Amino acid sequence: MHVRRLSHFHQRLHLHVLNMFILLVAAVVVQRAAGTCRNYCNSIPINYPFGIDDGCGSPEFRHMLNCSSTDLFFATPSGNYKVQSIDYDKKNLVIFDPAMSTCSILQPHHDFVLSDIQSALIPPSSDTVFVLMNCSIDSPVLNHYKSLCFNFAGHTCDELYGACTSFKLFHLLSNSTPPPCCFTGYGTVKFMSMNILDCTHYTSVYNTDNLKGVGPLDWLYGIKLSYGVPDTGCERCTKSGGTCGFDVETQALLCICSAAVNATRECGAGSVSSTAGQKPWQRTSSFLLTCTVYYSVSVFGYSRQSFVTQFQRD
Repeated sequence: MHVRRLSHFHQRLHLHVLNMFILLVAAVVVQRAAGTCRNYCNSIPINYPFGIDDGCGSPEFRHMLNCSSTDLFFATPSGNYKVQSIDYDKKNLVIFDPAMSTCSILQPHHDFVLSDIQSALIPPSSDTVFVLMNCSIDSPVLNHYKSLCFNFAGHTCDELYGACTSFKLFHLLSNSTPPPCCFTGYGTVKFMSMNILDCTHYTSVYNTDNLKGVGPLDWLYGIKLSYGVPDTGCERCTKSGGTCGFDVETQALLCICSAAVNATRECGAGSVSSTAGQKPWQRTSSFLLTCTVYYSVSVFGYSRQSFVTQFQRD
């Protein structure tokens, strides 16, 4: 009799422990759910079509941005470029190439390369000018492809070399005439590497439409990228309190309402929920909870009904 009571006591104790364990796991799941789609990377807001968590934003822009503890980066085949700003109204993003030469620093030449999908979806804007410097007289942009170079608001190579401390070296190394340069568009550096162009350095300037009469020291150095927003009904999702995202396996568009519930169009009553598109830890947590309960029931020798009855008594 004493052994039976002791066994019953142990079973009740195990059920209490199991109950506490389930609550702890559920709390962890809820806590992780709150960070499913981060909407900030440090001080830069992250809105559709971008996302810094897989499954968030538009699938076309998947893996283009990554967030560190200090900066937001735009990932390309040629490297990661620091994002300086994102203007969601004008639909542009300004990045900076740390290996690019500027008025204050001279860097070895470096190719700027976008993937094919990036070139199609988020190319450099029309008011971003690439400046090829210290070019050889045999450079293709000074011979067969000289039409690729254009007049940049009346600015000249001599002005650029003379105004910037870092570029004055080109003046010093030349005998009399400064080495040629070329003001050109993204298409030139897209199809020809710096080695083919036969220019030792490059820089890029954006917001160039209003730079007539403005000296190189006051130019904005960087690359402005322009993008379009896919028309997927995201506005309807955000108005319902959801976050636009996609299934990480099928890339089907989703309205993310919570960690456990996704909708096809919008959140709220009548939305179609699904576990598709959940992060692996979300599916694992649900599975873990289910298995824990059923496993414990089988170990303790309880039927489902007696388990519920015993749980209610406690």
